[in-house]
Amino acid sequence: MTSDQSHGSGINNWNHIKSSISIDRTKITRRCGESGKVSYRSYPVSKGHTLVIPKRHVSDYFDCTESEVAELWALVDKTKNRLQDIYAPDGFNIGVNVGEAAGQTVPHMHIHVIPRYVGDMDDPRGGVRGVIPNKQKY
Repeated sequence: MTSDQSHGSGINNWNHIKSSISIDRTKITRRCGESGKVSYRSYPVSKGHTLVIPKRHVSDYFDCTESEVAELWALVDKTKNRLQDIYAPDGFNIGVNVGEAAGQTVPHMHIHVIPRYVGDMDDPRGGVRGVIPNKQKY
């Protein structure tokens, strides 16, 4: 699957961002600051699924410095705003997996910004609680 196929027509809108962009076969990346960058997810959960990734290699969120955390969350805000402009989702899930027990499969910290759309699942109530399916509904 090419980048254009996996990201829909919104990929062309990223080309208008006034910053450096590098494109390869699996992702689009935008450099966004001293501490981090933003990248489309190679295997998206939804249209526009994006990762905010620290430039410095750290294995999990709790290894980031205070300044990195502040800049990464600022990038999450900018990413959310840009995804809202491009895809107009109905909501977002934001998340970090820390440790194998929490589902972390890549040993480099990253924050998921996942656009959500009405109808993308039957009953989204409980949101991130769905990581443990029998605890999602309350």
